[in-house]
Amino acid sequence: MAEVQVQEKGAKGGKVRSKKQSTRVDMTPMVDLGFLLITFFMFTTTFSKPNVMDLGLPAKPKDETKKPPPTEIKLSNSISILLGKDNKVFWHQQDNTSLTDQNLNETTLDREGIRKVIEQAKARAADQSKFTVIIKPTDDAVYKNFVDILDEMAITKSEQYGVTDLKPWEKAIYEKKVGGAAAPAATK
Repeated sequence: MAEVQVQEKGAKGGKVRSKKQSTRVDMTPMVDLGFLLITFFMFTTTFSKPNVMDLGLPAKPKDETKKPPPTEIKLSNSISILLGKDNKVFWHQQDNTSLTDQNLNETTLDREGIRKVIEQAKARAADQSKFTVIIKPTDDAVYKNFVDILDEMAITKSEQYGVTDLKPWEKAIYEKKVGGAAAPAATK
């Protein structure tokens, strides 16, 4: 609270010349009020909610002992997308015998790149209702590129897609393409 202190000046000869009043404001209640307001706003505010992406995963089987038969995907109805290091994206529609570093195609993550590739592959598919995109991130891929590819699945309305690891033969071709294989040591 505020206090008023009275000081008398000039007490010569019993005559009071003037009275000066000085005020002192106690800030303790104001600080208490400030902290109460801060805690009130901290408890009542909504923090930013995390963005959650919905993945359409298949339902778990009721009987865990029975495994569903493996799904066979024809090459004419699918495209494989490899997410590499340094924001590189590769795609192919080949099997293990015909894939080479020449037909492992590189593209970009924009509308003129991977989106166009997916749309063209979907248009060329033998059965467009069974068209499947197989996403294969490498160990060097970044999470942002994976999210971008999932966004492209929504944009291109590719409802059937899967995420899996690279096959050993794909990894060998990928490393040959990007030069990731260790270079032979120079001889002395």
